[in-house]
Amino acid sequence: MAGNAGSAGAARAAGATETVGATGNARTAGASDVTGTAKAIGATGYARTAGASDVTGPAKAAGTAGPAKSAGAEGPAGTAGPTRTAVPAAPRAAARFDLPESDAFTRPYWDAAAEGRLLLRRCRAEGCGAAHHYPREFCPYCWSENVGWETAAGRATLYTWSVVHRNDLPPFGDRVPYTAAVVDLAEGPRMMTEVTDCPESELRIGMPLVVHFRSAGATGAAAAGGGLVFPVFRPA
Repeated sequence: MAGNAGSAGAARAAGATETVGATGNARTAGASDVTGTAKAIGATGYARTAGASDVTGPAKAAGTAGPAKSAGAEGPAGTAGPTRTAVPAAPRAAARFDLPESDAFTRPYWDAAAEGRLLLRRCRAEGCGAAHHYPREFCPYCWSENVGWETAAGRATLYTWSVVHRNDLPPFGDRVPYTAAVVDLAEGPRMMTEVTDCPESELRIGMPLVVHFRSAGATGAAAAGGGLVFPVFRPA
């Protein structure tokens, strides 16, 4: 090691010589150096003589910042502020996924269902006259906007079906198993619906069905469904 080596582990008296860094030169600590030892300047720095200005003032605890306060306290001497009482949130109605969004255009359909009538839309354009379902503001066959409502006979035949044994969306979970179906109405359109009052073993393609109406509140759910009534089918 370059420079004068100090004795390892020996007590350092004021004025003793100490090595400064790995290659630095020794310096003599002055009598005014409180610690009585030389201070290292760096790995390659030069020695200096500690002067009177090296005296260190009274020690302070690291991070001390005045009188302690209780965490979160307000006011003098850590006095806690006013107590706040939590207000419980108002209960929300259970979500439902079986309710349609009624608007000004579809309102006649739902009003008729509440009266026990199934409505269709029929084109009134010359040379067309086709009925369609679901309701639209134009004819899906000739694109005429000359269409209007008419009451269906309420008769249908079963086109296809699927028995649902699990549905996690409320309120369907309270209704399983149920039969989701597509039926051919007597007027021609196909309609997605539900077949009720018929065991799965008795379902047959082409079997005759008749419409009936079920209240949206009759599903075991708490909400009444806003008075909506749904057309569903059962064996004729």
